[in-house]
Amino acid sequence: MTGGESLAERRGLETNVYQPAEDSGLLADAAVEFARGRVLEVGTGSGWVAEQVAKTGDAERVVVSDLNPHACRSAQERGLEAVRGNLLAPFVGGSFETVLFNPPYLPTDPDNEWDDWMEHALSGGESGRELIVPFLENLGRVLATGGQALLLVSSLTGYDEVVDLIGQAGFTHEEVRQESYPFETLSILRLTEFRLCG
Repeated sequence: MTGGESLAERRGLETNVYQPAEDSGLLADAAVEFARGRVLEVGTGSGWVAEQVAKTGDAERVVVSDLNPHACRSAQERGLEAVRGNLLAPFVGGSFETVLFNPPYLPTDPDNEWDDWMEHALSGGESGRELIVPFLENLGRVLATGGQALLLVSSLTGYDEVVDLIGQAGFTHEEVRQESYPFETLSILRLTEFRLCG
């Protein structure tokens, strides 16, 4: 998904499940390098990113989640273990060494939203950060000790604002991937819990 496409343009292509695009490729590339142990992809869409990790990454188990039942079905058709649920809510504490998330991030005027699954896959609310906030608030709960997350961030959502939210949630970050397009820059941030030495 790139900022040059409107929600309406993306809706014309697919109305049930978000299909792999530039952001998916960037997250998959980082995930194949960094994902380890028990891996969860939140908001998996088609399941393509998690499938790449399961095939070529260093994961012992790959689980995906999505609120969209069509996305869960698509992921299952790729041979993935899919859980239908909202963000991290279905999972118990300390479940995963790695969590992946490509959040819906297009800033959207509430008056212009549509009530279908593609809108849910693309719209990040007015700020573009509507789902990033609850994700970060609950991330520490599901991560195992020493765990990590790979979060895709678009410049459309406000890079500095997302970095501030990451710090407020108790995580440090490093940028492990970045690609620029005419309308936006995409980054993959690797998050780890902030710990004081000694």
